[in-house]
Amino acid sequence: MSASNHAPRRVVILGSTGSIGTQALDVIGRSFTDDGRARFDVVGLSAGGANLGLLAEQAAQTRPAAIGIAAGDAAELAGRIAALAPGYAPQIDVGVQAASTIAALDADVVLNGITGSIGLAPTLAALQAGSTLALANKESLIVGGQLVKDAAREGQLVPVDSEHSAIAQCLRAGNKLDVDKLILTASGGPFRGRKRHELFGVTPAEALKHPTWDMGLMVTTNSATLVNKGLEAIEAHLLFDIPLDKIDVVVHPQSVVHSMVQFVDGSTIAQVSPPDMRLPIALGLAWPERVEHAVQPCDWSKAAEWTFEPLDAIAFPAVDLAKDAAKQGGTHPAVFNAANEEAVLAFHEGRIGFLDIVDTVQRVLSEHSANATLSLEAVLDAENWARTRTRERLAQLGGGVGL
Repeated sequence: MSASNHAPRRVVILGSTGSIGTQALDVIGRSFTDDGRARFDVVGLSAGGANLGLLAEQAAQTRPAAIGIAAGDAAELAGRIAALAPGYAPQIDVGVQAASTIAALDADVVLNGITGSIGLAPTLAALQAGSTLALANKESLIVGGQLVKDAAREGQLVPVDSEHSAIAQCLRAGNKLDVDKLILTASGGPFRGRKRHELFGVTPAEALKHPTWDMGLMVTTNSATLVNKGLEAIEAHLLFDIPLDKIDVVVHPQSVVHSMVQFVDGSTIAQVSPPDMRLPIALGLAWPERVEHAVQPCDWSKAAEWTFEPLDAIAFPAVDLAKDAAKQGGTHPAVFNAANEEAVLAFHEGRIGFLDIVDTVQRVLSEHSANATLSLEAVLDAENWARTRTRERLAQLGGGVGL
């Protein structure tokens, strides 16, 4: 659908200099209506502030009215922008609340591409402002849980993770009441096929060699431990209101089938496309419409082989652990996520081993007593507790490997 009869969709990009943000801006820069008008209008950008040069280039190209950075020098950013686009001077906000300020702008769509639970406040700000939220920041939904769901009106949350975008597309093929189960596909990461004893001694460099996707340190490591798939199971449960015991994970190393929905009559609907995040990003920006030529389709004139393998829950227990945290509810998912983030950083600093990541999360979760009332304050308190307790446990390791 060309959307040629509509005004450009006003878009805010949170995390614009990261992987999701840069790909979103690529999609936006190539999306035009049949009569040559831009399909999207960027009205706000936010970023952490570590790459002011790239942010200035993005601002000069898209001319948003406002920009936010979590940290950095506003004057330096303004100077860089002025050098690239004389006469253009956007409002610049700096500080921990900057992303939330940008998320609350008057926009049709807010794409939350921030990594980590720090995306929760901007997620709530976008929902409260009434914008459609294209959610790539799964952590904000996972740690916020019912808090986020209560803030969202029907249809306001649109998934951008490739798996959940796939499920959203597949669900359009049938009645939700006829869903038997959701099937999330996983590439298996760099350690696919290894047994638990073969994961002792793997290095951070090896954990970052993802066979399919180009992602940041945290997400890539989470894919290696399968924590990412555990988080996605919780996200699918919250997004689609499907019980956790009806959400399965299957290993599919080719990453062409992005996820599937199995219906009660025995049929399974799969969403298939090359492994390119620009497709779910484009869908998130334009939902429920599609963006022409967002990515190249599969080449059906060439032979291809797709394989599927069961998940080894002994070598990779993170999925079951995440589901257990979600079943306990309350702030348990927030503790799962925060403890994992701390453990991943410790792994990359050489202070613990690969298997210690999920083992530490399990031990911290076992000590947590959930707050009875879920609120933003309760989530933040639980995260702070989890980070502190995880650091204490990691310190007890004394720089060694193995708990």
